[in-house]
Parts: sequence; structure tokens; C-alpha cells
Amino acid sequence: MAAYGRPSLRDLFDDSPTPHIAHPPQTHHRDFYLATDGSFHGGEGGLGVVIETRDGKCVARLAVPDVVPDNNVAEYRALHFGLDVLAARAPPRSRVGVLVDHNELAKNVNAAMLDLAAPRVDSPHRTSVPAATTNHWRGIQARVRGFHALRVARIESDVNPAHPLANAPEEYAHVNDECEQCLRPDPVETVSESVPPPSRADRPADD
Repeated sequence: MAAYGRPSLRDLFDDSPTPHIAHPPQTHHRDFYLATDGSFHGGEGGLGVVIETRDGKCVARLAVPDVVPDNNVAEYRALHFGLDVLAARAPPRSRVGVLVDHNELAKNVNAAMLDLAAPRVDSPHRTSVPAATTNHWRGIQARVRGFHALRVARIESDVNPAHPLANAPEEYAHVNDECEQCLRPDPVETVSESVPPPSRADRPADD
């Protein structure tokens, strides 16, 4: 189920760029999708979180008022919060697709995941984290290590389902009372090797 009539998180993820990481063929095999957003308006702000399974079932929606010093802290804090919620409800070692509307945050998390996959003393993957977000960045790094695979896609604010929750947490406070769920996505359907992929199914034999 997509929040507010928007596309499912899986569709948004598959259609969006993942800074530092190209989309692999198995991208659509993520188990869970997490969208987060943090807002900042003169010292006051909010955190928005939306979590769905691969098959579009809503696991959680949260809209929480917050007090933050700037927009960067709000964005990092929202992702830290969202990962905490997901870790408490998802089976261990799940594959996760994350959506944020903060480009540097997406780059930093993807760079960190690349280093986890292939640790090197002289890593070519640079991260640049605002000083005020250090504690939340450490929390994010700790959480992503608990998932089997995680990638972050960068989306625009106006299509981020977590955006309205973060920007009007009082208006959407009712979503916090929704029944807590720990849903498992439907199993991935296997396709027979004898069936050609759609890109080749209709081609002439001499192509």
C-alpha cells in the first residue's frame, strides 16, 4: 500500500539514482524499503518515517516532532531513527532499500556500505559528514552493519512519502497510533531459465 496515493517505495527506489552505487539486477529483491525525512524550521522540526515490504505492505509510518539545530542534523537524525525502527521489526540480515531527499546523506551511506563490502586501508570512497551530525552518523553506521545489504536512493522532496510526516508532525500524529506490525515480504518468485527476459522475448532470431 502506498502512502498518500504515491507510488510504492519499491517503485520509487527502482526509478531513482543511488549515488556511488549502480543499480544491480537484483535491486528489486530488497526485502524492505525505508523512506525518511527530517524537517527544520527555526529550531523546530520533525522526523518522518515510512517502511514497506517489497510487496507494498505498510510496516510503519511515524511522524515525530523534534528540536534540531539545522537541516543536516534533521536528515541524519531521521535516517538514524528510521533504521532503529526497521531493525526492531525486520528479520536479521534483511536486504534494504532506503530513500532520502538529501544527496550528501545518500552518498555517505552508500560509500560506507561499499567499504563494508570490501574493506581497505586506503579506501577510495570518501565521506564528508557535518560535524553536528557525528553521533547520528555513528548510529547509522552501526545499524547498517546489521543488514545483509543496504543501498540508498536519492529522491525529490515532493515525491518522498516521509516528507509530509516530517513537515507537519502534529497534523499526522495519528499515524503513530497505527498498529505496530512486523511483516515479512512475500517470497521472491523464481522465473524459469527457459523463459527469456522481456528485453529479449520479442526479438527476431537474428538480433
